[in-house]
Amino acid sequence: MKNLLLVLLALAAMPAAATLKVFATVPEWGALAQEIGGDQVQVFTATTALQDPHRIDAKPSLIARARSADLLLATGAELEVGWLPVVQREAGNNRIQSGQAGYFEAARYVAMLDIPARLDRADGDVHAGGNPHIQTDPRNFLKVGEALAQRMKELDPANAAGYDSRWRAFAERWRANLLRWEKAAAPLKGAAIITQHKAWTYMLDWLGMREVGTLEPKPGVEPTVAHLAQVRQQAASNHPRMVIRAAYNSARPAEWLSAEAKLPIVVLPFTVGGTPEAKDLTALFDDTVARLLVALK
Repeated sequence: MKNLLLVLLALAAMPAAATLKVFATVPEWGALAQEIGGDQVQVFTATTALQDPHRIDAKPSLIARARSADLLLATGAELEVGWLPVVQREAGNNRIQSGQAGYFEAARYVAMLDIPARLDRADGDVHAGGNPHIQTDPRNFLKVGEALAQRMKELDPANAAGYDSRWRAFAERWRANLLRWEKAAAPLKGAAIITQHKAWTYMLDWLGMREVGTLEPKPGVEPTVAHLAQVRQQAASNHPRMVIRAAYNSARPAEWLSAEAKLPIVVLPFTVGGTPEAKDLTALFDDTVARLLVALK
């Protein structure tokens, strides 16, 4: 009897097993879920930093993972519109369908930018709700994280205290990081840049940088020779300091402009795992700011 009591006490003292299975569409939200969830979650991330998150195949392996998920964590704002609805439908998991508690869209919790005045497919990959690349502004992680922690507590009330304490600790560290990044990045304010894809709107808003040209003639449309020549002319009059592309973008358009306009190329991680240095959320922005400052000098 005494031995049984000791076993029961030992079991009670053990940390709760992982109970919440999270299906994250992109690395940044998978990393945030892990920060908040700790040992109480099992996180699967459907894409990598070297993939275009707009263009993913709804593979059977993704459907199988979604079938057992308790929480589907997406960017929303139509970022995953080309593949995620297929995964949801084929998984047959009622918990993660749109409108259910197990479906979470990060974009619902931030102020959206680049909201189009009109919707026309001739304008390229425009998104009715605004630019979906909200993860390039670290301030948005505080807004998304607070809502995500609350949703995790609702889905897994037995571990609510753990979610709450980890979120508070993360938010405190993140606010300190924001002050550090913003102090380091002060020289970037006002700097003119050319981007490859319209993916940096939120980062530019955060750092006060200016986009004076885009290598894609329209969002998601491959650059043409004529358009690149036009951007080269824009560069001559706007004096950009660098050309920026994400790790998953083709290198050729940026390399052409770099050679023609004598501009440094900055390959930014865009999300966790986009560069060898960007191993987690903090390192993502450490590396982003560092690379921009090197190009500025």
